[in-house]
Amino acid sequence: MHYPHRISKIKRKRKCGFRARMRTPGGRKIIRNKRRLGRRVSVC
Repeated sequence: MHYPHRISKIKRKRKCGFRARMRTPGGRKIIRNKRRLGRRVSVC
């Protein structure tokens, strides 16, 4: 059965993966804040 809201893994990674975050200044800020909290940063 195919669920109605299933995004492919590739699309998801390209949209909200680590490298997509690093590409924009805002995304880098998100990663910086997560690291500051002491999170392991694998963003997706």
